[in-house]
Amino acid sequence: MLTHLRKYAIEKDSQDPLQSFRNEFYIKEGEIYLDGNSLGLISKRAELSLEKTIQAWKEHGIDGWMTGEQPWFYISEKLGEMSAPLVGAEPAEVLAAGSTTMNLHQLVATFYSPQGNRTKILADELNFPSDIYALKSQISLRGLNPEEHLIRVKSRDGRLLEEEDIIEAMTEEVALIVLPTVLYRSGQLLDIKRLTEEAHKRNILIGFDGCHSVGAIPHKFSEWGVDFAFWCNYKYLNAGPGSIASLYVNKRHFGRIPGLAGWFGSDKTKQFDMEHTFSSAAEAGAYQIGTPHIMSAAPLIGSLEMFAEAGIDRIREKSLDLTHYLMDLIIEELSGFGFEIANPIDPVRLGGHVSLEHPEAARICKALKENGVVPDFRQPNVIRLAPVALYTSYSEVWEAVQRLKKIMENKDYEKYENKREIIA
Repeated sequence: MLTHLRKYAIEKDSQDPLQSFRNEFYIKEGEIYLDGNSLGLISKRAELSLEKTIQAWKEHGIDGWMTGEQPWFYISEKLGEMSAPLVGAEPAEVLAAGSTTMNLHQLVATFYSPQGNRTKILADELNFPSDIYALKSQISLRGLNPEEHLIRVKSRDGRLLEEEDIIEAMTEEVALIVLPTVLYRSGQLLDIKRLTEEAHKRNILIGFDGCHSVGAIPHKFSEWGVDFAFWCNYKYLNAGPGSIASLYVNKRHFGRIPGLAGWFGSDKTKQFDMEHTFSSAAEAGAYQIGTPHIMSAAPLIGSLEMFAEAGIDRIREKSLDLTHYLMDLIIEELSGFGFEIANPIDPVRLGGHVSLEHPEAARICKALKENGVVPDFRQPNVIRLAPVALYTSYSEVWEAVQRLKKIMENKDYEKYENKREIIA
């Protein structure tokens, strides 16, 4: 059966083992949402877990910290335990707390110890800006010059990174490495296992930003020996805008005093002793700083319940199938319109979204939105399309490409200015 026929998509939907989860989400009628790698859709279960938390506040007041279905005092550790299977970690190694960048600051403050010749942090030139801002800040706080002590591995083509280039940059001057699991523009999945092994051969600690992979791609952080990781939960994990973030710390680092100590990082049995001497929690809980944001954490409870039922391996299988189906349609239907697929094709190197380059990308994204398709634009010329396994159907992928083809045939995009909105 030809993949460009709607009949093919309908048949794939009928055979989809994850199809029932689509009914769990609030999906706007007539709209095709392909921006789940920026903000995932709300699910009925996430809504319910938030409502339950509000009800617990109504019913218990201050006692909600220790009573009710989900006592707030332990919510960060509980969510860490629920998240651990998604990243291949032990429950005690994962914690839900803070924000992505705050967790990065915490982890770098803990694991970046410039000494002697080892004073530099190794990153890459394609990384998300927030990570670079944080790394520069941490270097400056040590009294060092970020322009000299932050190494950014160059991309050969402006899209992808080669592991060989990263490994070559792992010199005796490097004290710490921070890299993305998946590049946010091109969707390239790095070889985390290999990079971790090579870093450790050189006695360098290494951590990963999992914002564009956790919830779409299974990881084995503990098995691979990754030192630390951090990620948001509002993309593929559908926990809501500005939701609580997460971090992972390998258990071999337990007992290390966090660089940014805070009250909620205390041993829970001693926290309310109110001593001025910090008694650190024994596990990943030590890396909390302030009181957990309960209302921002609540939707994640319901979302993670669905992930436990669906299974991250099945999610990855469908995600790869959807993205390859999308790429096949782009090649078949959009040839001659100037699009170029900028993401890797090999499943081993492909994240959860398709990256399309086009000189008119900004205005094409505006036209797509007007035609009921929600994409994502990234400077300077990238259209990101993320079919999400739990709620995107094959029929939607087919329809999205048909709408894009019509836009290009009619040149509907020409009525827009080719520049991004305030939020791209």
